[in-house]
Amino acid sequence: MASVSPDHGLAALLPPFAQSASPTLASLQREEAQRKGRIVAVEGNIGCGKSTFLNYFRKYNNVQVFEEPVDKWKDVMGYNALDMLYKDTQRWSCPFEFLVTLSLMENHRAAQGQPGVQLLERSIYSTRHCFMEYLRSQGQLHSLDHGILTDWHTWLQQDEHVHVDLIVYLRATPEVCAHRMWLRSRAEESDIPLEYLRALHELHDDWLLHRKRGELPAPVLVLDANKNLQDLQRDIDAASQDIILGHPMR
Repeated sequence: MASVSPDHGLAALLPPFAQSASPTLASLQREEAQRKGRIVAVEGNIGCGKSTFLNYFRKYNNVQVFEEPVDKWKDVMGYNALDMLYKDTQRWSCPFEFLVTLSLMENHRAAQGQPGVQLLERSIYSTRHCFMEYLRSQGQLHSLDHGILTDWHTWLQQDEHVHVDLIVYLRATPEVCAHRMWLRSRAEESDIPLEYLRALHELHDDWLLHRKRGELPAPVLVLDANKNLQDLQRDIDAASQDIILGHPMR
């Protein structure tokens, strides 16, 4: 009976062509996935580091980034809808959530069917499960408005264009997010209270970690976004092959 070296295991008993078959098959599978395209939604609180994450991947030729269209929200027929939301949330929450959903849906549709990797800065899923839910819980979104928006989202999520293959959750504490918001000094964010960030943090955790909002649309990769820029980039680099090539999540 042939003995098997513990260093080589069963692979030592296979002929050379069989030993190389699995890597070749894996390569073909990755190439097929790249040809068909892979869609990754990047989620997290305000100020969690999404721009840092997205900028890291801009160096790859086969990666396309779809940012949140914040500039569009700041100029809707001459109105700064984002600023209006923060100044009078109860008045503008419903039209703003319609605006956000519509613009993110445009990103979803543009990403579908493209080769390579498509990175979405947020998705319509977080709009529904985090931001709409916060507004409802605070009484800033009327129950009728919330019901109509929820029905619309349910209908939209039946569309094949909202498919995602992976969710990357950049998880940072509300305090870290608040500090980063202070550093970037966006005028529209100057009056955002820490309590709002704490509520959004809890809602993201409930959705992506504790899964209290129902079945998730894709596997979730959680990255510790509390780290400094250098350490965070190192973690992103370590996870980049999982994100780009679609290796099984660990």
